[in-house]
Amino acid sequence: MTDSQSLSIVVPMYKEEDNAARLVERVHQGMAEYEGYWELVLVDDGSPDGTVKAIRQCQSEWGEHVRLIELQRNFGQTAAMQAGIDAARGELIVTMDGDLQNDPTDIPRMVAELLERDLDLLQGWRVNRQDAAIKRKLPSKIANRLIAKMTGVHLHDYGCSLKVYRASILKQVRLYGEMHRFIPVWVAGVTSPARIGETPVTHHAREFGESKYGISRTFRVILDLISVFFFLKYRSRPGHFFGYLGLSAGTIGGLLLSWLFFVKVFLGEDIGNRPMLMISVFLVLMAFQFLTTGVVAEMLSRIYFQGTDNRNFIVLKRPDLKPDDAWREPQPEKSE
Repeated sequence: MTDSQSLSIVVPMYKEEDNAARLVERVHQGMAEYEGYWELVLVDDGSPDGTVKAIRQCQSEWGEHVRLIELQRNFGQTAAMQAGIDAARGELIVTMDGDLQNDPTDIPRMVAELLERDLDLLQGWRVNRQDAAIKRKLPSKIANRLIAKMTGVHLHDYGCSLKVYRASILKQVRLYGEMHRFIPVWVAGVTSPARIGETPVTHHAREFGESKYGISRTFRVILDLISVFFFLKYRSRPGHFFGYLGLSAGTIGGLLLSWLFFVKVFLGEDIGNRPMLMISVFLVLMAFQFLTTGVVAEMLSRIYFQGTDNRNFIVLKRPDLKPDDAWREPQPEKSE
């Protein structure tokens, strides 16, 4: 191994049969001048087409540093990305899409910039994005603003999959659901936001296959954003979250009941048919429910932090490699 930091390029792939060979070729073209050892980790997310076959052909053509991770079925992009991250052996990890829209020639520059700026994560920013305005750009723009507003991590383009990380930081993060868009936010939970940067990257129009995303994705992002907000703020103390809700509801309900008690006892008015009575009782019952839910959540939180390392995917096949096996070595300069 050389003194240069080793690099793992992780690419989740689903129904990318037509793109696989071109992707591998472009990665090799883009990494031709990289001075360190590197590997390409391709994760097939249960593709029903010939994606796996195409990747195996690439392995026979390019070498063992092109690694194939096969998932047992389609678990989604986030799970596929996590499987690739778990399998990555490099000191630095790059993630990118398998649809040829990210440009591998950006990778060496981004690696150099991450090291020069002493960052833990360098996020790609698709300044000139080559996607449909309504179907892709609009929901992405809405999602980016929502994420920045609620999390306080301000980036222009959370959705760009082309990112460079320090493996020691990224492997402290576990991804679930459709949380790959929120990776910068999760990373900010284990390192300083000041060590997260972004840089403009090249973006190409999709050449083959169909996009897996649409405007409906915005609604899923909103739901995931709620989960992200909860886990970042209250993961280790969920009782506080439910406690605030319970105490707020109980306080309002208690004040309303106190007022009704005063009206009934001291003013002699009938309160049996008043909507306020039903509302106040309902609020008090809500308070008890929130408080007891908080206790249960605290117990589950303790189990979570003391539990084993559970994963949200099943790997069908993964090569068993030693740390120094199957790397792409730096290529010597050819004399003219």
